[in-house]
Formats: sequence, structure tokens, C-alpha cells
Amino acid sequence: MAALDSLLFFTGLGLSEQKARETLKNQTPSAQLREAATQAQQTLGSTIDKATGTLLYGLASRVRDTRRLSFLVSCIASKKTHTEPRLSAALDYVRSHPLDPIDTADFEQECGVGVTVTPEQIEEAVEAAINKHRPQLLVERYRFNVGLLMGEARAVLKWADGKMIKNEVDMQVLHLLGPKMEADLEKKPKVAKVQLEETDRTAKDVIENSGTADQTLSLMEQLRGEALKFHKPGENYKTPGYVMTPHTTNLLKQHLEITGGQVRTQLPPEPNGILHIGHAKATNFNFGYAKANNGICFLCFDDTNPEKKEAKFFPAIYDMVAWLGYTPYRVTYASDYFDQLYAWAVELIRRDLAYRGEELKGRNPLPSPWRDRRPMEESLLLFEAVRKGKFSEGEATLWMKLVMEDGKMDPVAYLVKYTPHHRTGDKWCIYPTYDYTHCLCDSIEHIPHSLCTREFQAQCSSYFWLCNALDVCCPVQWEYGRLNLHYAAVSQRKALRLVATGAVRDWDDPRLFTLKALRRRGFPPEGINNFCAWVGVAVAQTTMEPHLLEACVRDVLNDTAPRAMAVLESQWVIITKFPAAKSLDIQVPNFPADETKGFHQVPFAPIVFLERTDFKEEPEPGFKRLAWGQPVGLRHTGYVIELQRVVKGPSGCVTCRRADAGEKPKTFIHWVSQPLMCQVRLYERLFQHKNPEDPTSITTRGGGSISGLPCGPGKPFNEFQFERLGYFSVDPDSHQGKLVFNRTVTLKEDPGKV
Repeated sequence: MAALDSLLFFTGLGLSEQKARETLKNQTPSAQLREAATQAQQTLGSTIDKATGTLLYGLASRVRDTRRLSFLVSCIASKKTHTEPRLSAALDYVRSHPLDPIDTADFEQECGVGVTVTPEQIEEAVEAAINKHRPQLLVERYRFNVGLLMGEARAVLKWADGKMIKNEVDMQVLHLLGPKMEADLEKKPKVAKVQLEETDRTAKDVIENSGTADQTLSLMEQLRGEALKFHKPGENYKTPGYVMTPHTTNLLKQHLEITGGQVRTQLPPEPNGILHIGHAKATNFNFGYAKANNGICFLCFDDTNPEKKEAKFFPAIYDMVAWLGYTPYRVTYASDYFDQLYAWAVELIRRDLAYRGEELKGRNPLPSPWRDRRPMEESLLLFEAVRKGKFSEGEATLWMKLVMEDGKMDPVAYLVKYTPHHRTGDKWCIYPTYDYTHCLCDSIEHIPHSLCTREFQAQCSSYFWLCNALDVCCPVQWEYGRLNLHYAAVSQRKALRLVATGAVRDWDDPRLFTLKALRRRGFPPEGINNFCAWVGVAVAQTTMEPHLLEACVRDVLNDTAPRAMAVLESQWVIITKFPAAKSLDIQVPNFPADETKGFHQVPFAPIVFLERTDFKEEPEPGFKRLAWGQPVGLRHTGYVIELQRVVKGPSGCVTCRRADAGEKPKTFIHWVSQPLMCQVRLYERLFQHKNPEDPTSITTRGGGSISGLPCGPGKPFNEFQFERLGYFSVDPDSHQGKLVFNRTVTLKEDPGKV
């Protein structure tokens, strides 16, 4: 019967039966709507008209600070707030002014209280909008989007009634165009939807023509600084859903005194693997947002679980952050604060906000029988005994008393683990969890903007709750979507499994998308940063095609990788009547399109090696390279050769002579002479399906040769463009007498590539 009474009460406010039933299912807005309506009845009487009921429903479902509910209800009941725009303005005002008392005069001015919009003002605003778009209106007639006219009129008259504006627009449009004709009734032609492949090509074109890295990063900084409307330091309370307490104002004031209003962010990697391309987005976002706002960014290692941390991962993570071009303001560890975190856990028990119990197993376990243990001193003694090692693993756990957003009850704060820690050794046998540690470390380091991916959204409730429960400054957690790639394992867990099973050689196997692997493959950090900038930051998860990342890499390498000539599968060619008794030194530009960037020297001798596919005795139609009766030029030499003799056999060779001066070649081909022998690794995708399954094997070529390299092969990771073949990087396996190159990307995207 009570449910029926509530249903009738809500429908009496003007809600439809369906809307009333939906509201009753949600306890909080249901209670707030009942309270708001009951208060409004004290002013308006037992009957509330539908317009007022709709405003009360909008208030109850949108108000964040329940302390303001009574004030806003009084504004609605007194008709000071009598339209939806005025209600939205009132909610925005109280959200941005959390301190008591409310300045009534300022509130009324900002929320349009007492402002009257006359029909004459509406008529003038609509007439001005129609005159602005008159030519287009006369052409498109009734197919013109009249919403544009209404929007421009509303922009001028903020507090005008929407229905009055709509009626005025309809009347003036009718007066201008006259009644609808048959042609006006025809539907506006639909714009064909762009297929995904076309979108990808457009995106690729945008990347390949995006300009310099500095321009792209400047665009990203602008995005971070302007498009993402975060709260300012010290104004955390302006964030929707932020929970205020009586201590919040003073704590934020102390925070500003310490930071000086500086933007602070932090990158909190878990050191259980090597950073991957998804971490590159997080690194760019955290460091980039801080840089764009003249702030600082911490690198804070989440080393709370001693079982999953290996010492090698800490320097490796730092190296990758530095390789991307970022320097942390400070490198910190969660373990730096173990003493403080433990002291706060004790304080939670004292405040009856945490309890010690056995670890609960299974899915959706029943509430702990130890949740309401009394007296509190018993829990304190038990927790101290846990710290001193008097309980075995799984026998004791510290729980926090709250229900999280996803319905999970009482998240774990501490677990018993008899595992030495890489920094604290055997000092501790209990370790805090991420749920407990993250927000408190942010508070200790005075991080006003805690930026993390969406899988941590469920921890948002515990984030606010825990800081407020301990009366410490509460930062704001803001979640954004992960970056994933098709045909790739963008996960430390998946990469670890591939390494552990031997599917790949190590974390830097060039087929992986860890940053260490991408560096070994030859990806420049600027290309990765530009890709992250282009992808941008959104709440939704982003899954991109690998060729878009490769396009960003080509864009950088095209300007930075000096050119060289190399042959992967060679065809031996002897040039008869060579014009010199010994080899000649040929000057080859490092960048043929810009000879101001210097030259390097290449030997040119009577024996040269061509790419095997550049010679055919019986060519197919359209073949333009070396064949009978078809001379070719040798790049950078000005020398044109024509086929003279073909020697068959396993070590067969081709004899050529210099072509007549009048013979104009159809093309010039690359070549090598007196080559440096090397191994060339041509890596294919590790997975052949968008959703990764079984990995494929590596492809290598052992017989590559190079005619000469600008400034010599140099150090590992040095990058070159092998003309017509692609971009290649010196692999760390190289040593004196053995050169190894990894192909970074082809010169162009291969349309036949799976």
C-alpha cells in the first residue's frame, strides 16, 4: 500500500506513471523528490501544478549538495525559479558557491530572478536572426533548420520562454515564405554515411599531413588547456559528484598555501612490466596537461604488492618516460608512505570506519560477521597483532566500511603477505591495497588532478570517502578512456604471458607494442607522441588501427632518417669496360630532397649488386627495370647500363655495358658495391586478427647488404631510410663485424597487409 501511495503522490506532481515507477526504484532521488514536494506544499498547498512538479523532479534528480535542497525548493515555490533555464542556472550557482551563506542578491542576478522578457523583445530577436539567414532561408525554404534561428534568439534573450520563441519563429517564417508548397514537403536528401575504411583513410591523411611535431604537440597542449574544463587548483568542489565536509574549505586552503595554486599531476605505473603504447597516452596526458598549465608531474610507482614487483622494471619505466621526452618533477614510491598509511589505518579503526576480519572467499560473499565487532579497542589490538606477524596469510584482512559505486561492499585496505619488499625488506608483513593507497598518496603529494583510465572508475566512491573519512585534503579523480590497438596485445598482463611462454624473446621484441619494443623497432618518440596527440583524450575507450601509428612514425622519419642504398636479395652484375682502373667514390646526398643536409661517400666498382626483382630476362608487360633492350640508370652515378650477357647457374651473374649516350632509361634503380654485409629483420604482425589470438613467427633476411651509411652505422636505434625498401633501425644485437637492422615501417602503407 505504501508503494501505491508513493506512486500516486509522484503522478500527482505531473510525472507519468512510467517515470514515477522508475524514480521509486532509485532510493536517493526518490527521497529527495518527496522531501522537495512536501516542502513546496507548505507554500503552494496540497495541489502542485505540473510545471512546478516538473521543476521539482529536475531539482531532485540533479542536485548534488543536499544542503541546498531547501533553498532551491523555496525559489521554485515562490516562482523565483519558474523555468528550466533558471533552474539550470540555479544548480550551477550553488555548485560553484559551496560556502554558507548564499549571497541572495548575487544569486538572483545570476539566475535571472525578476527578469521579464517582453513579446516585443522576442519579436525583435527572432527578426534579427531571420534577417541574418534570409538568403539561405529563401533558397532552402521549409527545409532550413529553424533550430538555428531559435538558438540565436535564445542566446540574446537568455531567460525568454522557449515556447514563445518557437511560436514567434514559426509565425515570422510563415510570413516570409508563405504556405508550404509541394516541393517543401519533399524530404531533404540524406548524406551518405562514411564507411569506416574511408574514415581511417581520412584520419591517416590528416596524420601524414599534420605538419611538424611541435605544431601537433602545441595542438595537444591547447586541447588539454582549453577543451578539457577541469577545476582549477583549490576549486575541487566544482567537480560534479565531489563530496564536501565541514573540513573541506580549510583543507583546500591549506593545499593552496603549499602548492601556490600550481597544477600537479602524477603518473602512477604499477612496476610489474614495461610500459606499452597505452601508457604512452597516459604519459602524454599527465605530463602534457601539467606542462600546458605551467605545472609539475610526479612519477609515483605503485609498489604496494611485493609479489608482483621486479627491480628491473623500475629503471625501465623511468627510461621509457625519459625517452618520450618527459622529466618527472620527483620520483616517488607508495612505499615511501607506508608508515603514514599504517597510522591512518589505525585511525580508521578508531573512528569505527574499518575492521579486522578473516579474508572472505568466493563471489559476492556474505557481509563479514566481524563488521560490528565491539569494543573498538579489540580491533586495534588485533590489527597491531597482525602487523607484528601473529597471523598467517589469508587469516586476517583489514576492511573499510563503505559500499562502492559498483555495489562492492567493504573494499580491502590491508592484506597479510610474508614477502620481502624491494625497498623496505622484511619491515612489513602487511601491505596496503590500491583502493586504500591511491587517493591517500595523491593527498600526501597534493595532486589536485588525479588522471586515470576508466577501469578505476569504480574506485571513485572509495577515493572521496577515504580522504573525507580521515579529514585529509581530497583531490579529484578524473577518468579517461584507454588507448588500444587492433592486432596488438596492449596489456602488461598479456605481454607478460607472451614473454613467459616464449612466444616472444623478451619485453623488447619488436613485434610487441611495449615502448621498449617500439624503440628497438625504430619508432621515434616524436612519432608516438604525435600519435597520442592526434588520438586526443576522451572518456570512451579508443581502439585504433596500427597503420595510423605507423603513419605518424613515417611523418617524423621522413624528416630525420638519412637515406642509404641497400639490397636485400641481390643480383650480381659485372660492368664491362668500367671507366676507371679502381672503384670510384660517389657523393650521395643524405636527403636527396634537401642537399643542404650533407652528403656521404659510396664506392662504385665494376661489380655491383641490384635487387633481384629489378632484373628479368622475360619481363611482364609494364616492367620498367633491367631487361633485354631496356637500359636502366644507376642512382646518383649518372651511369646508364644495358644488358649484355646472362650467365646461368647457382652463382649466375649478369654482364652489362655502358649504354649509348642517346639511350634514355625508363627508370633509375638503387644498387650497392663493395657492400657492408648485414642481417635485416623484417617483422610481421604478431597477430593476424584484430582481437589477438595465436602469435605468428618472426621473419628475417640474413643476406642483406648496404653500399654505405651516412656517418657510419652509428649506435643502436640509429634510423635510416633504405631507398625503395623502408625505414630501418640499428638493432642492439649489432657488434663489430655484424650489423643487424630492424625494419621500422615500409615507405608506404601496404594495402595488402592483413
